[in-house]
Amino acid sequence: MSELLTVLLLGAIEGLTEFLPVSSTGHLILAGELLGFNDASSVAFKIAIQLGAILAVLVVYWRRFWSVGTGLIAGRSAAWAFTRNIVLGFLPALIIGVIAYDAVRAAMQTPVVVAVALIVGGIAILLIERMVKRVRFETVEAMPARTAGTIGIVQCLAMLPGVSRSGATIMGALLMGVERKTAAEFSFFLAVPTMTAATVYALWKDRALLSLDDLNAIAIGFAMAFIVAMAVVKAFVALVSRFGFAPFAWYRIVAGGAALIWLLAR
Repeated sequence: MSELLTVLLLGAIEGLTEFLPVSSTGHLILAGELLGFNDASSVAFKIAIQLGAILAVLVVYWRRFWSVGTGLIAGRSAAWAFTRNIVLGFLPALIIGVIAYDAVRAAMQTPVVVAVALIVGGIAILLIERMVKRVRFETVEAMPARTAGTIGIVQCLAMLPGVSRSGATIMGALLMGVERKTAAEFSFFLAVPTMTAATVYALWKDRALLSLDDLNAIAIGFAMAFIVAMAVVKAFVALVSRFGFAPFAWYRIVAGGAALIWLLAR
């Protein structure tokens, strides 16, 4: 497969999986292993193209972000509560991400870790779906600061490739009593500062490894991820509102099992 087709395919995989609780990074690592796209500079590529999917959130929810921005200027309490919760949810990932970057980078080059994490995460989602009964918070603004901070800490589990950032934040939110649709949307909103910071930091740390061709590949993968994610974001919210997260859990278990068999049999 040509390098251009590889980059386009990985961008499509990123856009499709970033907001699903199936681990976009895990899928990129396994796909990269299958396609032979696994050199040192590929780590920065797999992190940076996630920003394309994040841009899709800004476009799809632009009215929400505009309302928050104007609300902050007007001093509306709901806008300040929304912003506070996003900041508190983001801070743990910022702190731990800087401290543990090298360990995370090493894990991203270990596909077996991804396969095992997919299976374990799928089982965890099935268990949490059965446990969660009571809804306490139906909007992002209604969540107390402690809840937002706790979800942010849970998000850090996703630094292990295969866990899924969206899956960790959504399941953490459900356990804290956040309504299903709101949990998914909070995961989207929290992705904006989290993945922006991760992309900037990864590109800075790996700047010596990146050539002009690498930057061009990142740009193409970014654009492809944005286009695909635009179609996925709203569809995902509608899907989980109707069917819950169990279908994604079973997919994780099957995909992780198949990947593990393939990796160990090579």
